Amino acid sequence: MPYLMLFLGLVIVGLPALLKYKLAKGIRRQQMEDSAFKAPKLDTSRSVATLSILPLVDYHATEGSLATEAGVSYLVEADGKRLLLDVGANEQGDHPSPLLSNAQTLGVNLGNLDALFLSHLHRDHVGGIEEEKEKRFSFSKGPHPCQDLPVYSPKPLTGQLPDGCKAVTVTEPLEIAPGIWSMGPMGRSLFLMGYTVEHALAIHVKNKGMALVIGCGHPSIERLIARCQSLFPHPVFAVIGGLHYPIHGGRMMLGPVNLQKLVGTDRMPWNGLTETDVHKGIAAIKKAGAIEVGLSPHDSCDWTLGQFREAFGNAYHEVEVGTVIKLGA
Repeated sequence: MPYLMLFLGLVIVGLPALLKYKLAKGIRRQQMEDSAFKAPKLDTSRSVATLSILPLVDYHATEGSLATEAGVSYLVEADGKRLLLDVGANEQGDHPSPLLSNAQTLGVNLGNLDALFLSHLHRDHVGGIEEEKEKRFSFSKGPHPCQDLPVYSPKPLTGQLPDGCKAVTVTEPLEIAPGIWSMGPMGRSLFLMGYTVEHALAIHVKNKGMALVIGCGHPSIERLIARCQSLFPHPVFAVIGGLHYPIHGGRMMLGPVNLQKLVGTDRMPWNGLTETDVHKGIAAIKKAGAIEVGLSPHDSCDWTLGQFREAFGNAYHEVEVGTVIKLGA
């Protein structure tokens, strides 16, 4: 019994210390990578005239026949190019998955995509827990036809991919199609989740500027905007997607424990996300001059959504499955 008590005592004391050490180590890594990043000289002249974003997976939907979950998948269409950002969570391991089911309900053909863009390799973006563990993704738990589909990821995909998919590891800012960019991988140390690498889309819309389309926003909206401004001479006019602000309640609860708030920050739990973080994010978006804003509900609570609606008024777009967000002509 004394040995058991000693062991439990070591766990109680040692585990938080270990997690704090890993978190601090990751923060130092992030700071070093940020300091080392030098914006390359890019040809940023190309642009698109049309841009629309259709959420196919998210936590809210326009009507009840559409499946919802705490995951993300957006169909991004720009000047005839069709990109899918993420594939959702498929929390129940279904076939057809919520992604395929919603696409069918909405009359969306996912068989002729130009590219798949994985923002990062967390389960709610790659199709499930097994996919996250094995560093791969799936559209569903059954077959889905693909043909010569490039899959852009900020970290190597080492697991088995669906037939017809070609993994492309993004290591620096990359133009995927004319005017459509990955801003390159950005890392952040997250409590429990470890060091997480994410990239976001930056799309140059003619006569408007840059539209940021974001999966989870783990690098923080402040850093994402700063990265965009370092790469492109055009203003940020739109911010659409997840920014991870589960302040009062979350979409993944374990009893009274808000798991999203616990795991998605670079702070220990007793110093976690606050209302101030939301207001700072809103201020950063306003300072950048964005006039089109939409916040994903998959990783932000209803209170945060209300703050964004109030802050941006008519410039705010509801991010709901089935509702098209038009940002170009």
